[in-house]
Amino acid sequence: MKLAFVIPAYNEQALIGECLQSVLDEIERSGRKADCEVIVVNNASTDRTGEIAGSFAGVQVVDEPQKGLVHARDAGFAATQAELVANIDADTIVPAGWLSKVFAEFGRDEELVALSGPYVYYDLGLWNRFLVSGFYGLTYAIYILNRFILRVGSVVQGGNFIFRRSAWVEAGGYDRSITFYGEDTDVAVRLSKVGKVKWTFGLKMKTSGRRLAKEGVFKTAATYTLNFFWVTFRGKPATMDHSDIRKD
Repeated sequence: MKLAFVIPAYNEQALIGECLQSVLDEIERSGRKADCEVIVVNNASTDRTGEIAGSFAGVQVVDEPQKGLVHARDAGFAATQAELVANIDADTIVPAGWLSKVFAEFGRDEELVALSGPYVYYDLGLWNRFLVSGFYGLTYAIYILNRFILRVGSVVQGGNFIFRRSAWVEAGGYDRSITFYGEDTDVAVRLSKVGKVKWTFGLKMKTSGRRLAKEGVFKTAATYTLNFFWVTFRGKPATMDHSDIRKD
């Protein structure tokens, strides 16, 4: 089973190198080098993002001039034929064991079409991390409610989800009218109509908490929660605009 990492990147010269090194290290650790490929989508960057990504051996850089997260994810999807597509972000760090968990989950359940898990915000303070853990408790409760009781969808964490190519094609592919908020929920809702969409605390991904630090945990959580329910029950996000927050 082949897996492709798809990594959208807009002006991420400060973090893309660390992200890619973590991906390549995890591929090496897993012993799955022949089964994995890495695609960085240089999404209208005006800095050295593309140059830095291209300096890593074995990394394919795809240019997507239309700025927007979903445009970038779609361009990365089109650039690979791998059956498993791992969607992560340029500010993430893949932890040890992540790939083994992914291959094990998909290998033992043919009906599983998507797998996701929470973030670990490595650069947030203790209090903010405590607040985030509380919100993830609520996220898990919503996951159980939506997937098993209401049967209206599931939960996918943007920047830490993997889906089967065949299932995503069957679901209709990316909705490019969604540019940022709600893209992960759209994936969860539409894929849940095709097969199993699983969210588990066993698949953690390290990431920067720069948006939480800049906008505040409660405001960020409220915005994501609003758009989660809006996409789940109305099909489109409520929030169309977002701020680009980058590390200097």
